[in-house]
Amino acid sequence: MQSKAPAENKMGVMPIPKLILNMSLPMILSMLVQALYNVVDSYFVARFEQDALTAVSLAFPAQNLMIGVATGTAVGVNALLSRALGEKNPKLANQIAENGVFLALVGYAIFLLFGLFGVRHFFAAQTDVAKIVGYGVDYLTVICCFSFGVFGQIMFERLMQSTGRTIYTMFTQGIGAIINIILDPVFIFVFHQGAKGAAIATVIGQIIAFGLAVTLNHLKNSDIQLNLRKFRPSPRLIGRIYAIGVPSILMVAIGSIMTFLMNIILISYTAAKELSATVFGVYFKLNSFVFMPVFGLNNGIIPIIAYNYGARNRRRMMEAVKLAVVFAASYILLGMLAFMLIPGPLLKIFNASPDMLRVGIPAIRIIGSTFLFAGTCIAMGSVFQALGYGTYSMIVSFARQLVVLLPSAYLLARLGMSTGNDTLVWYSFPIAEIASLLTTLILFRRLYKNVIEPIPEGNA
Repeated sequence: MQSKAPAENKMGVMPIPKLILNMSLPMILSMLVQALYNVVDSYFVARFEQDALTAVSLAFPAQNLMIGVATGTAVGVNALLSRALGEKNPKLANQIAENGVFLALVGYAIFLLFGLFGVRHFFAAQTDVAKIVGYGVDYLTVICCFSFGVFGQIMFERLMQSTGRTIYTMFTQGIGAIINIILDPVFIFVFHQGAKGAAIATVIGQIIAFGLAVTLNHLKNSDIQLNLRKFRPSPRLIGRIYAIGVPSILMVAIGSIMTFLMNIILISYTAAKELSATVFGVYFKLNSFVFMPVFGLNNGIIPIIAYNYGARNRRRMMEAVKLAVVFAASYILLGMLAFMLIPGPLLKIFNASPDMLRVGIPAIRIIGSTFLFAGTCIAMGSVFQALGYGTYSMIVSFARQLVVLLPSAYLLARLGMSTGNDTLVWYSFPIAEIASLLTTLILFRRLYKNVIEPIPEGNA
């Protein structure tokens, strides 16, 4: 009697629309939780004092870089660990996991030192308003000095993801966010800690999520057994982890550098000064609800494209790409309409003053008008990552944020200062997004012609 052939993986046979929802929905929900994390601190801090909100906004580049280092390292661990398990090599998988935990500890040590010795210099480079610097130092010192929670949480969540237990990461992230939401008003208003209270609530949520992630790994993740007592760092494995993770870290670093320098431009060359930087920070909080779910969609699309690339099925690859662009554009269109039609109510979420509304309403409308361009670039960027051309995504990010956006913002801010028109600086975003879209289309056309087009069309 002949044995049955193994069933085809769902990524090769399931209808693409259903497959995209099946793969992406958990990640989209997870990203929405992360977006909620991004907003909660600023929402409550804004009700404490506007200078405190400005301080939290100015802290974003350093906070974002910290998350980028943790996530980028975990991406490398995730990829190598999944590969080792696929090769039926549990010993190597355990070694990769142990080195990952070690690297999370190293990452924490770096940001602990920054929290102890570098935070005040970081804020002083952006503003000379003593009150804002004081609030910023209070907030970011706590965030960095207790960042072992976020480094540990992200690493242990990726250990679960790499073995297919993605559902548990929704629990850890959800519980961390809920704890943060509950404790924010307690520490900010009841204990009168202000910006520092928001940071305390955040790190408590992260530490509890870290503890839960460790517990779930121990109880539910039987594919990995950590033995840290006998652990010795492996330079070879660490090198392989960062060969995969560094591009991801660099992309976040580019964004952090852009935000840091943009804050300096806004404070130095616009009449509204710190108020412009506050609006810029609030914009980042708001746009996370628009773009984080698109990144979740992106993460679900990548394995679909990669699988069908390996199966030599161009038709399913391109159907996934086209639907990803349509799904992303449809969702982002709603966000774009909200930014353009109701910018005032969106800003009032952060207790915006009349002056903040005067500066923020035109800024939100101008930046929001470009969202469709940005969403298309994100969706098409999934093809670059899926086919192993992650450097293309880095090129697009570098060109958009450092080559086009910052010089445009500097020139328009100077022009606005001389003409008394602070609104001009925000037009640097449409300029950058158009340049980003053109760059993405050029690189995609090149990739399609050289890599995708030669693939057989395959069956639907």
